[in-house]
Parts: sequence; structure tokens; C-alpha cells
Amino acid sequence: MRVSRFWTLMEDEFGESYAQTLARGHVVQALGNRTVTVALDEGEPPRLVWESLCEDLGIPEHRRLGLDRPPVEVPAMIADEGPG
Repeated sequence: MRVSRFWTLMEDEFGESYAQTLARGHVVQALGNRTVTVALDEGEPPRLVWESLCEDLGIPEHRRLGLDRPPVEVPAMIADEGPG
């Protein structure tokens, strides 16, 4: 999981403002008593951080994958380009 996907999941679950507040303020024991932002800054894999936070907060499995979004349409001009 990329860090950008991690933040998308955070915002999907908690909202844009609260996601940042939670990440800076909530200490997760499974992350060595670190906050989410400290764990990420210190190199923990985003997936591990996300799963640890979800477990800590009791987020149900069915909500851990984020919101369903329609696929992004690729413009025809780009879609028709083959490997260069």
C-alpha cells in the first residue's frame, strides 16, 4: 500500500479533518506506542499502520477497504497508445 492510498482510506473512514487529527494524536500500542504519523515517518509500512489503527479502533473488516468509487475513464487518445 502506498502512503497516498493510506491517506485516502483515512479520509474515507474518518473525514478529511479528523483523519489528520487522529493520525497526530492517537497512540497505537501495536505500533510501539506511537501515533500514526510518527510510525509512518519512522518507516513503518502504511498497510501495517492502517491495519493496526483499524484493530485498535475496532473498525469492521467491511469498512477497511475504503469507499467504492467508479473507475476513472481513460481518454481514448491515451487508451489507444501502445507501449512505446
